[in-house]
Amino acid sequence: MQNKGINWQRIRSHIMVFDGPLALIIFLIVSTGIVTLYSAGIDFPGRVEDQLRNILISFLVMWVLANVPPQTLMRFAIPIYTFGIALLIAVAMFGMVKKGARRWINVGVVIQPSEMMKIATPLMLAWYFQKRAAVLRWKDFLIASVILLIPVVLIAKQPDLGTALLVVAAGFAVIFLAGLSWRVVLGLVLAAAASIPIAWPMLHGYQRDRVMTMIDPTTDPLGKGFHIIQSQIAVGSGGFAGKGWLHGTQAHLEFIPERTTDFIFAVYSEEFGFIGNCILVVLYMLLVIRGLMIAANAPTLFARLMAGSVTMIFFTYAFVNMGMVSGILPVVGVPLPFMSYGGTAFVTLGMGAGILMSVQRNRKLVQT
Repeated sequence: MQNKGINWQRIRSHIMVFDGPLALIIFLIVSTGIVTLYSAGIDFPGRVEDQLRNILISFLVMWVLANVPPQTLMRFAIPIYTFGIALLIAVAMFGMVKKGARRWINVGVVIQPSEMMKIATPLMLAWYFQKRAAVLRWKDFLIASVILLIPVVLIAKQPDLGTALLVVAAGFAVIFLAGLSWRVVLGLVLAAAASIPIAWPMLHGYQRDRVMTMIDPTTDPLGKGFHIIQSQIAVGSGGFAGKGWLHGTQAHLEFIPERTTDFIFAVYSEEFGFIGNCILVVLYMLLVIRGLMIAANAPTLFARLMAGSVTMIFFTYAFVNMGMVSGILPVVGVPLPFMSYGGTAFVTLGMGAGILMSVQRNRKLVQT
């Protein structure tokens, strides 16, 4: 009678799925985030413990997706996208309203369906271009634009401009990497610039206020401009080397709003200064570079498009968050990746990292 025993080699292959360089970069950013969150959330008991739970869940999601081959993931593109659209419609019909926005729905637990569309939309687009790769024509790009616009419009109506922007960035990355001409991109940019006078009156009042506040926050220093002014003071007061961990006055005197979530970069900048900012920017640059390297070595069009879109999500998260905290972009409610406190967004980032690791792990496979 043959004793099969435990197949340790197979178990090891499922455990050792993490791409070393990518995992190290994410670990360093997450560690930096926990240290900063401890300081930023010192007046919020349990905030660090909750974030550690979010990290654990994100880690598990990352591990599961890293074990799923891109070919298998592609089979679920249509169901995941369709389910996400159905949830967005459900939110529009009977979702929960918080702070004037209808973004959440209770399905036993309270979830924000727009977050899953950051992955579901590029997943669907990557599937579509993989199926049309042999006979790709201009009308395929039009159909892809419709696939992208459906969730973007539903999310923008919640209203949630920040998430809509991230979905646009991830989806457009797929369309561009699939072969969209630079001339078309330039034409779209010029058309968008020309449409500003038409689009401006269509924006919500608070959205117009955010743009005007970005241009000159001093027009309402105690109201709409308070967020930007206080975050700029925190970033500037950090100086070259920072005030030191736990010694940020803007944060601990509660001048920085949302200091554990969207404005955690202001807390970090005040305590670790210009040197700390340079280190953090380098870490995010390495994250993007590693993602692009994985995309370049992907074995199939689908894998390459997914890896490229996930990398664009990471870049857009970091760029927009740092830009709004520094006052060069409007405040749109985008968290700093792997640093800001939050559950759904952190899990979404874990899903993206897991997809990158899956693509890297299966880089030598050739789709039949």
